[in-house]
Amino acid sequence: MKKRNIVVANWKMNPEMLDIAKEIFNNTRLTAKSLKNTDVCLCPPFPFLHPLLKLNYPKNMFLGVQNISSEIKGAFTGEVSAYMVKSLGASFSIIGHSERRAMGESNEMIRKKMQTAFDADLTPILCVGEKERDKDGNHLEFIKNQIKESLFGLQKKYLVGITIAYEPIWAIGKSYLDAMSPTDIHETVLFIKKIIGELFGRDIALGSKILYGASVEAENVSEIVRIGNVDGFLVGHASLVPKQFSAILKATDMKR
Repeated sequence: MKKRNIVVANWKMNPEMLDIAKEIFNNTRLTAKSLKNTDVCLCPPFPFLHPLLKLNYPKNMFLGVQNISSEIKGAFTGEVSAYMVKSLGASFSIIGHSERRAMGESNEMIRKKMQTAFDADLTPILCVGEKERDKDGNHLEFIKNQIKESLFGLQKKYLVGITIAYEPIWAIGKSYLDAMSPTDIHETVLFIKKIIGELFGRDIALGSKILYGASVEAENVSEIVRIGNVDGFLVGHASLVPKQFSAILKATDMKR
């Protein structure tokens, strides 16, 4: 069965008002309805999750969250568990985003969050990516360790169809002209699948989905789709601009 593409919108701590969130949601919904090969996942801030889940949207559109707790329940002030968001109707959770890692999240903590997501029947999107590249290839070892330690000890049954978002930190926030080249993205995608295969077997590697997320814009997405061999995108600020996000979704849907 052919894998479907997926584009994940990370709204981060935006927008400021629920009315604006609903407007962005509705614009995305209209585009999502026209897509044939692509699923869309919107990850709004926690306060907007329930109101958006009550709206109508097509079968290829889902809602998720930007983070979950590594704990199931208890005295953890300010935390939100995987079971809580699943009970509302959310389907996905971004885990280990570079901004969360910058706040101190370790690979061990991320591994716990992955397990909690699986236990709650929530689909995790594991983020990995290097802070900088070097000609000796040390950044590849860094990515390998992130994957290995973030998935250590998880049962193979959970990893069928695993989604990994590759976000090179050094490319985040750059102009699309200065972002990572599609050829380099392709090589890194192959490397990530190679690591997954070495750790968990060829079947898990072939079934995995590798997304790209760093300076994804309407201007560069077509080339990344054509050359980069990605299964979709993790999109930040462009997902809040309906015209740009619509172009990204349509370009991704053209992938065969």
